[in-house]
Amino acid sequence: MKSYFLSIYLIICVLFSSCITNKDVVYLQDKGDGNDTDTAIRELPKPYKVQVNDILSINVKALDPELVGIFNPVLDESGAGQSQAGLYFNGFTVDLHGNIEFPVLGALNVLGFTIPEIKNKVEQELLKKYFTQTAEIFVTVKLAGLRYTVTGEVAGTGVYTLFQDRVNIIEALANAGDIAQTGNRKDVLVVRQYPDGQKIHHIDLTDIKAMKSPFYFIQPNDIILVKPLKRKSLGAGQTAIQNITTISSILAALVSTYFLTKNL
Repeated sequence: MKSYFLSIYLIICVLFSSCITNKDVVYLQDKGDGNDTDTAIRELPKPYKVQVNDILSINVKALDPELVGIFNPVLDESGAGQSQAGLYFNGFTVDLHGNIEFPVLGALNVLGFTIPEIKNKVEQELLKKYFTQTAEIFVTVKLAGLRYTVTGEVAGTGVYTLFQDRVNIIEALANAGDIAQTGNRKDVLVVRQYPDGQKIHHIDLTDIKAMKSPFYFIQPNDIILVKPLKRKSLGAGQTAIQNITTISSILAALVSTYFLTKNL
């Protein structure tokens, strides 16, 4: 009889210890002395360097629009030239050799260049080979959307594109519906592309020090993986109320089984 109730007690302890607490779900908690908070907030991302398969949107402007028509995509009445699909077809894709094919200039190597560096390179090459200084050209270069993938314990897994120059990982996850309560915010994985292949990095989003991490700001083609908490694999409830409901069901079943076997 004692071992029977001891088993019930152990089950109750396990279920209550499996509740998901605020420490598991609150982002950017100050887990230290708080002195690093201002420093973390001022942390800025390093300039992004273009990689293979990136798509660049490049536009050339001048006092005489007819002079630059060959360099710019023609937009239809709906503005489809600026849509995600339009940027894919009209943008400049970085090939396996790190080059883009630009009108008149031909192959330009941009691998490992920052966006401002590419802008300067295109301007200099155009002035050298096509225009004169009096043309007063103006070149704009942007990444054709920041594309990333989110999967795992999130509300909406999928591939997303944000038309912003800078996006942090919390914004990226919020765009995917945020991490579910059963997701592990303390160990989010970021799979990042490098010239020599992909690498997996870890970031604790419940710690304010995450703002200092080089993976706090995402980069094009990042994959964000959110693992489930161990509590989910145990099948435990997310809150105390859910655990009480589970415990009540288990107790009712155990008590019924006990009296049935006792009366046999």
